[in-house]
Amino acid sequence: MGQNDPVAVSVVVPVYAGAPVLAELAQRTADSMSAAGLSHELVLVDDRGNPRAWSVICEIARSRPEVRGIRLGRNFGQHAATACGIANARGEWVVTMDEDLEHPPEAIPELVRACDEDHPLVYGVFPVRTHARYRNITSELMRWTLKKAFPDLNDSYTSFRAMRASLARELTSFSMSRPYIDGILSWITTSVATVEVSHGERQHGESAYTMKRLISHAVNIFVTFSQLPLRAATYGGAALAGLSFLYMLYVVYGRITGSITSPGYTSLMSVVLFACGVQLVILGVLGEYVGRLMGATVRKPMYSVEATTATLASSRESSTQ
Repeated sequence: MGQNDPVAVSVVVPVYAGAPVLAELAQRTADSMSAAGLSHELVLVDDRGNPRAWSVICEIARSRPEVRGIRLGRNFGQHAATACGIANARGEWVVTMDEDLEHPPEAIPELVRACDEDHPLVYGVFPVRTHARYRNITSELMRWTLKKAFPDLNDSYTSFRAMRASLARELTSFSMSRPYIDGILSWITTSVATVEVSHGERQHGESAYTMKRLISHAVNIFVTFSQLPLRAATYGGAALAGLSFLYMLYVVYGRITGSITSPGYTSLMSVVLFACGVQLVILGVLGEYVGRLMGATVRKPMYSVEATTATLASSRESSTQ
C-alpha cells in the first residue's frame, strides 16, 4: 500500500514511552484489520517522551508500508499529539488509542462497525480496568467531577475512540494550544455510541500520567472547558464577605453590651489572614483564565511537526538517484 492510497481506517497512536511495544502493536493492528477486511494506516506520533521512539517508528515504517510516523518538535502532551495524528489521517474512519496495548487492537473493527451516520463517535468502554485500585478510584472521582463541572461532556469518554472522517475534520478546526479532545467532541456532537471491550494489561513500564501530570491535566480541563472555578471563587468570596460582616456585627454588639471588652489581636489577624488567602486563591483562578486568553491571543501552536517518515523516505530516494 502506497503512502497516498485511500484507506478505510486510520489508527492514530500518540507515542510517549511505549517504544518497546510498537512492533507488537503494529502487528496486532494489521492482523485484526486484515481479518475484518479493512484497509488501514497506522499513524504513530512521537511526542518526544522516549529518545528511542523515533528510531523505532522509522524502523517499523521501513518494513510496513501502512505505518506512518510523525515526530513533534517537543513534548506537547497526549491530546495535542492525538490531534496531530487526526489532522494527518486519511481514512474514512479515524480510531485513536493508547500505545501500551491496554486498548486491544482486536476491538478496532467492532468500534468501526458501530460508527455510522447516526453515531459518528464511538467510545470503547471498559467494564473492568486493570489499573491499580487507587488509579481506578481517582479516575472515577475525576470523571464525576468533570461531569458536574462540564454537563455537556459525553458520559462514557475514553481515549479509545472511533469517529467518522467528517467529525475528525471538525475536531481539527479548533486551534487550541492545550486541547482536550473529549471536551471538543462534546461541543461538536451528542450522537455517541459505546462498545464494551476488555482492558488489556500494560505490556511495558508505567503510566506516564504521574500525579503531577494528572493534576495539571485536570486544571487545564476545568479552566478551558468550565466556568466552575470562577463560580467557586465568586461564591467563596461572597460567603467570606457574609461571614466577615456577621462577625463584625457580633463584635460591635459585644462591645455595646460589654460582653466583649477586647476583640483580641489573634482573632483579628486570623480573619485578616484567612481573607487574604481567599483573595490570593481567587486571583490565582483569574490568572489561569487570563493566561489561557493570552495563549489564544498570541496563537501559541497546538503542536509543531519536526519530521515525518514520508519526508525521510523521499530524502533517501533522492540521495540514491
